[in-house]
Amino acid sequence: QVQLLESGGDSVQAGGSLKLSCAASGYTYSSYCMGWFRQAPGKVRERVAVINSNGTTYYADSVKGRFTISKDNAKNTLYLQMNSLKPEDTAMYYCAATGGGSWCAQSRNAYAYWGQGTQVTVSS
Repeated sequence: QVQLLESGGDSVQAGGSLKLSCAASGYTYSSYCMGWFRQAPGKVRERVAVINSNGTTYYADSVKGRFTISKDNAKNTLYLQMNSLKPEDTAMYYCAATGGGSWCAQSRNAYAYWGQGTQVTVSS
């Protein structure tokens, strides 16, 4: 059984930094795409950053240059380093993974596994 467990969410002031973690258990796909989505109240869930088994990464334009996604294969843990945080980054952040396959689709429907979310709040 695949489980994704996020941690690291917090309340910070604008300009601050946070590092989110997603510990994956039972996830044994050799070919995959994993990443982070976020959803603010009243808004659709959007893809923030993803990384596939080839090491290819993708970032939403709104976070390019500020966020960095990485994965520690030995620990089976995904990270999202978030710097220069802005109030508009406030959202619930979800870890997601495909059910095999390295294609990193934009649609949330392509991701078979989800964590429960971790809240990030950025105050001005």
